[in-house]
Amino acid sequence: MFEAMDAELKDLLDHQIAELEVQIEQTIASDEELAAPADILRSVPGIGPVASTMLIAELPELGKISGEQAAALTGLAPIAHDSGAMRGKRAIAGGRRLLRNVMFQAALVASHHNPVLKVFADRFRAAGKPHKVVITAVARKLVTLANALCKTRQKWTAQPD
Repeated sequence: MFEAMDAELKDLLDHQIAELEVQIEQTIASDEELAAPADILRSVPGIGPVASTMLIAELPELGKISGEQAAALTGLAPIAHDSGAMRGKRAIAGGRRLLRNVMFQAALVASHHNPVLKVFADRFRAAGKPHKVVITAVARKLVTLANALCKTRQKWTAQPD
């Protein structure tokens, strides 16, 4: 009995989510101010519809600020915990948590499918960095890269090494 209700509820929620995704897509496509950055962002391997929509919605400053500011607003900038002569450990903090969570997911994809960020991630892995540090670094690089592309209004092109 409960399984049938769970399946019905899941189907209903899946249908509502699909409808909302279509509405979001139509809203972005109908507004040139939103469509241009969306096209630029989706040209980057690793940034899909969800990440591009979240970047547009949660970081309207994208393309108008520096890469460091974009990383800080996303909560991906390393914050120093220093006091006097003591040098503390750096950690990420603050920023827009929902956007940071989405960028972590995008970084997981980009670290395997984006040719430039894959090399970047592999270099960190070869240096023995923990998985979370690698994904955080890739997420930060992804945000700064997205910001730079939106600033110059250029789509992604993989640069040969």
